[in-house]
Amino acid sequence: MIAAFLLLVLCSLAPAALSVPPRPPVRCGGGGDGDGDAGCVLSNAYGAWSSDRADCPVAAVTYPASERDVVAAVARASAGGMRVKAVSGFAHTIPKLACPGENGNGSAASLLISTARYAGVEVDAGARTVTADAGAPLRAVIDAAEASGLSLPASPYWEGVSVGGAVSTGSHGSSWWGQGGALHDHVVRLSLVVPAGAADGWARVLPLAKGDALFPAALVSLGLLGVISKVTLALEPRFKRSVTYDYRDDSTFQDDFADHAARHEFADIAWYPSQHQAVYRLDDRAPLNATGDGVNDFIGFRSTLIAVSQGVRALETALEGSRNVKGKCAMATAEIAAKRLIGNGLRRKDGQLFTGYPVVGFQGKMQTSGSCAHSAASSPLKACAWDPRFKGLFFYESTAVFSPARFRSFILDVKKLRDLDPDNMCGVDVYNGLLVRFVRRSEAWLGQPEDSVVVDFNYYRAADPSAARLSQDVWEEVEQLAFVKHGARPHWAKNRMVAFRGVQGKYPGWARFAAAKRQLDPRGLFDSPWSDDVVGGKELSKDDGCALDGRCVCSEDRHCSPGQGYYCRTGLVFTEARVCRYSASQLV
Repeated sequence: MIAAFLLLVLCSLAPAALSVPPRPPVRCGGGGDGDGDAGCVLSNAYGAWSSDRADCPVAAVTYPASERDVVAAVARASAGGMRVKAVSGFAHTIPKLACPGENGNGSAASLLISTARYAGVEVDAGARTVTADAGAPLRAVIDAAEASGLSLPASPYWEGVSVGGAVSTGSHGSSWWGQGGALHDHVVRLSLVVPAGAADGWARVLPLAKGDALFPAALVSLGLLGVISKVTLALEPRFKRSVTYDYRDDSTFQDDFADHAARHEFADIAWYPSQHQAVYRLDDRAPLNATGDGVNDFIGFRSTLIAVSQGVRALETALEGSRNVKGKCAMATAEIAAKRLIGNGLRRKDGQLFTGYPVVGFQGKMQTSGSCAHSAASSPLKACAWDPRFKGLFFYESTAVFSPARFRSFILDVKKLRDLDPDNMCGVDVYNGLLVRFVRRSEAWLGQPEDSVVVDFNYYRAADPSAARLSQDVWEEVEQLAFVKHGARPHWAKNRMVAFRGVQGKYPGWARFAAAKRQLDPRGLFDSPWSDDVVGGKELSKDDGCALDGRCVCSEDRHCSPGQGYYCRTGLVFTEARVCRYSASQLV
């Protein structure tokens, strides 16, 4: 385990090395990515979706470079009755929302619209707005605003996304202040390209602004209404932030999370349950003349030496195979120690090492990170740690959105589960623990209906979908505590499929959104079997081993893996939960 610690530290301290950029999500036969390429497939950045692990076959793909091109692409699909979806040049959505599938009647092919080449950005300094094409990278938008003396006040923590994708999936940072931490809540105008009839050329541009009847439907639309074309975001005068990470015992965590969010504009909390530790982010605006030109270069989002990410994955896989829980705990301890040593990636100046708190810097450099998404060199020494080409990190990501009143009870239940055997919680602490963020109430019909607490947690995903995992039952019970017992809402762009059960009843604006969908896409051209699975919230068909990859909640042993010693059992704290638990005594 000391070796793992040293690898992490050495990687973070190593001089810059050539990095390989992420692979494009659309790949065609012969390596081409031009319009009309045959034999193309779509995958996400992790190399595996949550609904299944198969790439999405694409019969036709087009790369618009202007709004006129987007209209032409939608018109082509509309005239031919084709299933159609849009995807960005990043594709970090975990559910298979961008896959168009077949058209439903077998008479025409489907069409994929990539916004990778549709990426213009224009700042209006007088109006304090920035207008971006749907495929514009978030980093490009932030940099353009900062260059004009302005700041985007909210964004996701991961900058490797497009503006259109981030808005349509409800991506967010953390804040209960002002308009809140969700990017879509800072949108003042956008345009959708939607299907039309022959008399209107088969497609039309629908401009929407704050206050328009359909604006709340378009903000978080999951690619179901049409193609987002342009987005206009409100900006503020450029400002600085000051960040300190405060390491505390977690004994009062359930009682002070809301006060922490109220006291600090960009607060979050990273909870490491196996370590009985919570790390409070003290993050507020600082005066423009405050000393500091800090940078947030989060260690998990940097380009990582490929050998290191492969080594960490090999170590974790070996610990899984030998059922070495203590080894996982040592690995978690090393990970947290490495993050603490280097300030979790904060630097007082770009290129410098972490030397202490507070770290003060301009909003554009402090609010988000993701340097591995922008690698441009061709020598594969470093890459994003999860790049599927190099068999590095591979994990599930569950994200639950709670009412603050319910979140306290969830923490207490997780603590009860933890206290039965803290070592069983080490698997999540190997990653980022349970990251707690705060999102304001939204006017978006598929946004959050109240000020909410968002919890993200990552944990080991086996390369083989039929392989059971160490402490699997614990994370299935945490998942069911969140989404079943405490009624949490799933983040639309993350989660295993079981998290979406009953989702329509958890979003009060669902009926109005569905009505808007019938109005804008009456033929269901933007539907697909995979997006139907997510928004329908129905459990997928139950087959042998379906619980292992989060496609079902077990109700019979065969949904787990009796051959590996995993049987369907009740939860330890939430007795209504059904989880796959290891039992050596029942092995045949």
